[in-house]
Amino acid sequence: MHVLENEFLSVGILNKGAELCSISNKINGLEYLWQAEPSVWAFHAPNLFPVVGNCMNNQIQIEGIKYPMQRHGFARHSNFILTESSAKHAVFTLDYSEQTLAVYPFKFLLQVAYHLQDTEITMDYIVINKDDKPIFFSIGAHPAFNIPFSKDGTYDDYYIEFDQDEVLVKHLFNDAGFFTGETTQVFLDSRRLNLSKDLFRDGALVFKDLLSKEVLIRNHQTPNFVSVSYEDFPSLGIWAAPDAAFVCIEPWLGYADSTGELKEFSEKDGIQKLETSKVFECSFTIGIN
Repeated sequence: MHVLENEFLSVGILNKGAELCSISNKINGLEYLWQAEPSVWAFHAPNLFPVVGNCMNNQIQIEGIKYPMQRHGFARHSNFILTESSAKHAVFTLDYSEQTLAVYPFKFLLQVAYHLQDTEITMDYIVINKDDKPIFFSIGAHPAFNIPFSKDGTYDDYYIEFDQDEVLVKHLFNDAGFFTGETTQVFLDSRRLNLSKDLFRDGALVFKDLLSKEVLIRNHQTPNFVSVSYEDFPSLGIWAAPDAAFVCIEPWLGYADSTGELKEFSEKDGIQKLETSKVFECSFTIGIN
């Protein structure tokens, strides 16, 4: 594990998946990130690439050829190399290989960069096209935050506050995790979405087009909160495993497949296209307050 540290926070990152695994507040001693209990959900904050969500038949189709592709892609299971490092900055790199070409026939370089400043951690996703043709991909984040923050309080004490007063459009999916094309509205209470274990009984809440570009996880009882700012991402997933003591705030560029036949990968909803030798970048920030 690699550690970034300043006077406020200690931040742990794993080489596997370049995954954030700890956000510890040095002032109050609280750990804000879910600690990957295997019997509940064995991740902390996986990075999703080159797909987000489920793929039809666990496959993608590129130029008519089908390739195996697991849910949320292979980056979260891959071993990254630490290529830059300082007390408050780290860059983890995944280069294409024979193993990646077997399931994703594009030559790429993926970097996940972490920057710690005061009480904020900014994560940059950088994709470089090393191929002689355009490459296509989706990318997203999946950090899980402990709810409650401390041993005091209950899950129902917490809510998610959006920075805009909007009516959320939730995209529905079937039991297999594929979008059906149906939507329903989720109404906020003074920009607040109250948390409860029942909120996720039908799975994740997926909002594809949001006005809000920041959400806060807040407590009705205390002023403490966690912020997630995602200016570069149009979409957000919010999820928790059944009866789990966490909530995931997931900025996305890309989505699971919809019901029906398997589409050409370049035609997937939310797919990103990157021309030869070009560089793609996006970022989001987690704040501990």
